[in-house]
Amino acid sequence: MVSISTKKILNHKLFKTIKMVIEECGIESYIIGGFVRDFILIKENSKDIDFLCADSGIKLAKLLKKALVNSSKIKIFKNYGTAMFSWNGFKLEFVGARKESYNFNSRNPVVEKGSILDDQKRRDFTINSIAISLNKTNYGKIIDPCNGIEDIKKRILRTPLNPNKTYNDDPLRMLRAIRFSSNLNFKIEEKSLEAIYNNVNRINIISKERIVDELNKIILSPKPSLGFLILDKTGLLNKIIPEVSNLKGVEEVEGYSHKENFYHTLEVLDNISLKTDNLWLRWAALLHDIGKVPTKKLIPGSGWTFHGHEFVGSKMVYKLYKRLKMPLNEKMKYVQKLVLMSSRPIVIAKEIVTDAAVRRLVFDAGDDIDDLICLCKADITTKNQKRFSKYHKNFELVTKKIIEVEEKDRIRNFQPPLDGELIMSYYGIKPCEKIGKIKESIKEAILEGKIPNNKKAAFELMKSIGKELGLAPANEK
Repeated sequence: MVSISTKKILNHKLFKTIKMVIEECGIESYIIGGFVRDFILIKENSKDIDFLCADSGIKLAKLLKKALVNSSKIKIFKNYGTAMFSWNGFKLEFVGARKESYNFNSRNPVVEKGSILDDQKRRDFTINSIAISLNKTNYGKIIDPCNGIEDIKKRILRTPLNPNKTYNDDPLRMLRAIRFSSNLNFKIEEKSLEAIYNNVNRINIISKERIVDELNKIILSPKPSLGFLILDKTGLLNKIIPEVSNLKGVEEVEGYSHKENFYHTLEVLDNISLKTDNLWLRWAALLHDIGKVPTKKLIPGSGWTFHGHEFVGSKMVYKLYKRLKMPLNEKMKYVQKLVLMSSRPIVIAKEIVTDAAVRRLVFDAGDDIDDLICLCKADITTKNQKRFSKYHKNFELVTKKIIEVEEKDRIRNFQPPLDGELIMSYYGIKPCEKIGKIKESIKEAILEGKIPNNKKAAFELMKSIGKELGLAPANEK
């Protein structure tokens, strides 16, 4: 679907106000970039608007800010001649028309004043170079010298200039091309795709933070595998996340082969994306099998094994996050935890589900139990419909059992019925190994279902264990 009439959006209060300001100041101005692209694609949720000015973008920003009530504080970047502020949920950015040249070792351009056409040609892709005039003489007219509308109709991504120069100058645009392809389901033009392959080593000059920002947007796309397949095809995936790239291939020895883990991983990522927009749960899906490469081993007479791949994979998550300069915070620990536990629900879903097994699963997963179950369901990628149905049915039984155990034993946010202070007070002793043994025994008894999760039962067990450890109540001493 492609929309060309600009009348609807230009009736908005924002554009009526800016039209008035432009008529008063005489600054030739246009809307350009993603807002225009999304408008043509009939995506009406875009809130980021870029304004292109033949004169100073900073000057127009200041004038418009005065005319718009309740706008945020203006931010000015003199080196690039840009300014930005927010108003009523919109992020407004203003830039003067410019030309750019690049140093080989940096993606930061040398900027000089240019024409509106110069600015449109410097854009990353033709679909982002389309402008809408805000000027009195041709208000609402679409200015499209790079044939961006035609490319939108054909659903292709093409650079206004030679793609080799575009990607060599600013290698981040290679990831942006893949991100747009994945998000919009557009095909990258062949010459452009070849140029990405030719310039893959240029990604090394891009900061890890900018790379991760684009990766996150690819991971959050409706079908992330589209982006990851292109990342792999161009060689970028091996440059950025070799842990995932290394999953490719099936090794066969003496008639024994194993599952193709790379395409399985992408299928799991797509499956989880149908269920949630949780970025970190999607990261867990992407990384859940990375430990299979270093743990792969052929057992003669048995086949391939990946023993301990979850544990190894969780350790690899830390190294990967550190290398990519991602925050080593609770979000990383969440991903590590899900990778570590990624096979636990699958194991109990294949066996007779006991209350004790479910209690331990819920205790270890805590508040992340629902996300873990979601990941494990996404991990079922078998094409055998009978087996697929069986696995899902078993997971439904596990989910039902989790709810039952939760209602009865309150394990998810487990807190010991007796704390160390109470135990020490009862026996009149200071912190020691025996206190830890009592607490651990009470916890194990509750998880095994030997006693209910309440203070009375825990207190009775404490007295029994204390006696075995040679402890006497303080009031008997």
